[in-house]
Amino acid sequence: MALFRLGPSTDHSTFVRGDGVLLRPAEMSDFQDWARLREHSRSFLTPWEPIWPSDDLTRAAFRRRVKRHAEEMARDEAFPFLIFRARDKALVGGLTIGQIRRGVAQAATIGYWVGMSYAGQGYMSRAVRAAVAYSFQTLRLHRVEAACLPTNIASIRVLESAGFKREGLARSYLRINGRWQDHLLFAVLENDPPLPPRLRARNDDGPAES
Repeated sequence: MALFRLGPSTDHSTFVRGDGVLLRPAEMSDFQDWARLREHSRSFLTPWEPIWPSDDLTRAAFRRRVKRHAEEMARDEAFPFLIFRARDKALVGGLTIGQIRRGVAQAATIGYWVGMSYAGQGYMSRAVRAAVAYSFQTLRLHRVEAACLPTNIASIRVLESAGFKREGLARSYLRINGRWQDHLLFAVLENDPPLPPRLRARNDDGPAES
């Protein structure tokens, strides 16, 4: 029988292990690696993300980000993670389980980005699968949703490899790269049947999930 909670889980581990990847909240010691990866990947990420604030890559902005993330986790509103390659702890991207709704919904939305140098190597596919497992097993959610630009084929494959099903199209859904854009809507449920190993093993990585 699936577990169903009407309130927030009170025993969160915020260190998530996946297949060759580790997910944990950002710390100030991550700033230089984070800023370097984001700057190096700027042109790669721009088509798939909201416009960056002018101070986005500064230490002060990163400090505010770390503080905000800690507050969101304490309030059970969102769980933002950085993604590291397990074998050498290289930073490869980021992932957020956000917009957590408790009560009768028990749902959240997942979003992610991967650095240009690490795209297409399977890291994001593995990170998303680990985050989905964490959402169901630790956060006790029933449903995890995602939205993806219809042109982001690699990101669609990431979601499908993690068991997400396409549910529809939302018109003018999010403001991405300065324009309101349509998005495909995906979701996976805690009681969905597991994917065959052949589908789970796909190594497609999307540049970013809006």
